[in-house]
Amino acid sequence: MGHWLVIDLEATTEEGGWPVAEMEVIEIGASLVSSDGRELDHFQRFVHPQRRPCLTQFCRELTHISQANVDSAAPFATVWAQFERWLAAHHPRLSGWSSWGDYDRRQLEQEWRQHGLDSQLARVPHLNLKQRFAEARQLPRPVGLHTALQLAGFHFQGQQHRALEDARNTARLLPLVLA
Repeated sequence: MGHWLVIDLEATTEEGGWPVAEMEVIEIGASLVSSDGRELDHFQRFVHPQRRPCLTQFCRELTHISQANVDSAAPFATVWAQFERWLAAHHPRLSGWSSWGDYDRRQLEQEWRQHGLDSQLARVPHLNLKQRFAEARQLPRPVGLHTALQLAGFHFQGQQHRALEDARNTARLLPLVLA
């Protein structure tokens, strides 16, 4: 069995949320894991938003990402090129990529279109782990990551709403769904 890539994004937002079309990625976190959930490598970068470069107070408080973090970061196209170079070394063994829900996939597809980018991930199957976890546990509806971890007997490790830590916690649930 190959490896899985678990991705989590943090994006610009305001209380009550914005439509995906108005959000921009401000942090990319990815954990490359074996099928048993063991981390083999990881990627984390902040991204400088272009349309709304000033983070809202709500966004800063939710994500614990400072204005200085994104001010000193490169724009999405540059960071994504770094990600693609990192991923290239692992791509031959990649079975698929996963995220908690469909938001991350939709946000990435939007960013790729807006920036005219092609991605290796567009040619690899995506697994909506939130949906698959709900099906595997026969839940009436999908639940949040924190609740899913509790149902699996785990505690959230690290700071919630930080991309790499969310990706790593999501990866802990992957073996339960792939089994």
